[in-house]
Amino acid sequence: MNDDSKNNDTSALPPVVDRDTWQADVEALRVREKAHTREGDAIAAARRRLPMVEVDASLELIGLSGPVTLLDAFEGRRQLIAYYFMWWPGRPAPEQCEGCTLFLSQASELSYLHSRDITYAVFSQGRNTAFGPSDAQVSYDESVRYRDFMGWDMPWYSAQPSLDALLVGREPGLMHLVCYVREGDRVFETYWTTRRGVEAMDYSYALMDLTVYGRQEPWEDSPSGWPQPQVDRESAHMRTNGRPTAQWPRIHAGHSDDLGTAETGTAPMPHNCH
Repeated sequence: MNDDSKNNDTSALPPVVDRDTWQADVEALRVREKAHTREGDAIAAARRRLPMVEVDASLELIGLSGPVTLLDAFEGRRQLIAYYFMWWPGRPAPEQCEGCTLFLSQASELSYLHSRDITYAVFSQGRNTAFGPSDAQVSYDESVRYRDFMGWDMPWYSAQPSLDALLVGREPGLMHLVCYVREGDRVFETYWTTRRGVEAMDYSYALMDLTVYGRQEPWEDSPSGWPQPQVDRESAHMRTNGRPTAQWPRIHAGHSDDLGTAETGTAPMPHNCH
């Protein structure tokens, strides 16, 4: 991508054509979109035919009322989807994971999952490779205060007591989305994904992808001159004025971001954040 495409020039626009020409181009793209949808359906069908691996149902988690098991996290339903939150123990709200904040902010209506006998829950890892481990209960209490600050109400646990067993063969400290099914009191893992795979939880990016300027991220293949914010690190596009973007509406509403950590949020309040 040329350097001149990495700017904030919002005057860049597609060429203007008559409606018939425009509609013909949309219909040509629709052929590719439908093929993409059918391939996604085929991949989902293959995913449903994957084998599974048994997981110790008694692995310990920390819940709001104290220790619970992985089996308890199903809340009596047949399936469980667990999002492994990249919690940074002992760090203030502005320094928490902007990607996890982005995706969890969109996991708000769970009734459709419940109607299919699926529980959705967050497993806070309580350990990030940048800072190392911390006391599991203290870290969990911090993370619950973050959940409350953000206004989330999904079930929330700490996976820290059993993290290595739960994420065996994977890297703790990264975002993970893991699917489980139970047969009686036995628990099995059926699928997992990480990094961009967790976009399954997202609608904001999906909607951005429909717009003329897309996500406005450096990796995208966009025409020269398309607007892109200036960012100083890979994930900065998920932040606004030093915070994960979704924190600002809570700050403006007067909610406290004090997580009980050694530090509290001190990022300046912007005058024009969205």
